[in-house]
Amino acid sequence: MRRHHSTTPRKPRTTTRVTRVLGSLLLVAAAGAFTVAATPAKGAPPAATPLSQVIPAPASVHAGGAAYRITSATRIRVDGGAEARRVGTYLANVLRPSTGYRLPLTTHGPAGIRLRLAGGPFGAEGYRLDSGPGGVTVTAREPAGLFHGVQTLRQLLPAAVEKKSAQPGPWLVAGGTVQDSPRYAYRGAMLDVSRHFFTVDQVKRYIDELALYKINELHLHLSDDQGWRIAIDSWPRLATYGGSTQVGGGQGGYYTKADYKEIVRYAASRYLEVVPEIDMPGHTNAALASYADLNCDGVAPPLYTGTKVGFSSLCVPKEATYDFVDDVIRELAAITPGRYLHIGGDEAHSTSHEDYVKFMDRVQPIVAKYGKTVIGWHQLTGATPAKGALAQYWGLDSTSAAEKAQVAQAAQNGTGLILSPADRVYLDMKYTKDTPLGLAWAGYVEVQRSYDWDPGSYLPGAPASAVKGVEAPLWSETLSASDQIEYMAFPRLPGAAELGWSPAATHDWDTYKVRLAAQAPRWDALGIGYYRSPQVPWPAE
Repeated sequence: MRRHHSTTPRKPRTTTRVTRVLGSLLLVAAAGAFTVAATPAKGAPPAATPLSQVIPAPASVHAGGAAYRITSATRIRVDGGAEARRVGTYLANVLRPSTGYRLPLTTHGPAGIRLRLAGGPFGAEGYRLDSGPGGVTVTAREPAGLFHGVQTLRQLLPAAVEKKSAQPGPWLVAGGTVQDSPRYAYRGAMLDVSRHFFTVDQVKRYIDELALYKINELHLHLSDDQGWRIAIDSWPRLATYGGSTQVGGGQGGYYTKADYKEIVRYAASRYLEVVPEIDMPGHTNAALASYADLNCDGVAPPLYTGTKVGFSSLCVPKEATYDFVDDVIRELAAITPGRYLHIGGDEAHSTSHEDYVKFMDRVQPIVAKYGKTVIGWHQLTGATPAKGALAQYWGLDSTSAAEKAQVAQAAQNGTGLILSPADRVYLDMKYTKDTPLGLAWAGYVEVQRSYDWDPGSYLPGAPASAVKGVEAPLWSETLSASDQIEYMAFPRLPGAAELGWSPAATHDWDTYKVRLAAQAPRWDALGIGYYRSPQVPWPAE
């Protein structure tokens, strides 16, 4: 189960797969010899980063021609109005501290870097990057595509570009063309702020890290047994009392509506959509403790600071339960511009199957009433998912065939799937038995295992067309600080991002691990502490 504790971690299973030889050869050919290109001989001029060395792997790379060099004369031209200018300002703010150059924004005349919004076959998030000695142009149909193109440009520059003080350069961008668009429209990461509370600034830091790898959905787990983290005006004790503690008995905390709106705004500035989750009918002790009337016996339980799961449940027969749900969803939907609202639905072990089905039949229409699309953990498929709903699968390779078949049947009937297999992309799973943080109930998840699977064929019987994307959850039972988040997320998060973005033909561990290793200096420059997996050929320290 999702957060069930096992005393004996399951030994990871070896995955058998067909090596995608064509994709590997294309990547190697496009990149040239990675190690040679990235580490020139001593005394030789610095070489530009190969166009295909970025993560996620681009859909198409045509390398060739001389590099462009950013200099003090470089300007950033933005064509496409206010949205293009916002992306240009973001890029300038990345480049100015490290280069020491002014890099003024302009809307006319020659410029070394040009950002263009224009028609073309780019889709909602695709882009084209053209680079040569005369400059670099990023073209997209939509602002999100322009922003993703800027992330590629950022990775093509030396890692020192991420530093906040002037660096020597040179600032070279390899010559050629990248044409790129995502495999899946939903590419998510979840942050559990309920087990341990994280501040607005901590969430913003994680958003910036997600944006670097073209992730576009931030799923916030806002309620659980240990804490309720969003202010609800009509039920104020949810936050002030239910949010007053956390795992281990710490102070806890919650987001005011202004705090939440600031997270939403900041995420939108990085082209991420916020997906709020209110987990129910289980994982609700913080709410039950806050309001006695939500309990069938009318008695509020004490606040909970442990890590067990499955013991709590809203009172399904009571009408007060649905008044509560309506108020919470109404207020949360009003401050959430995104399309989705996640209603949890997992590990409802204290709710009978009959009551679970009744609850979901009542709650899903409430989400629709307030203009949002339902997402639920895959146990939702044991009820009747609403039309258009998405089920988030978090099972294991070893999950029973019957449970997998239930999810696959829902997918065949039109329910979309988000894939988050726990023994692949749960970022809170320990890497090895020696990992000081995290849990191991789903087994140990080393970097290769987290990358080496195909979302399109992962779930037997589920049509590939039903898979809407991939999400990497990060549960926080053992995590209480940003450096702990980063140690568990890196280096696995970029692999999950690549599974969501890149064509299946590009997925090959042997080439990926080299591109992954090349990210390490960038993380160092950004102050991101990461796990130095022995599976990855990291640069020498």
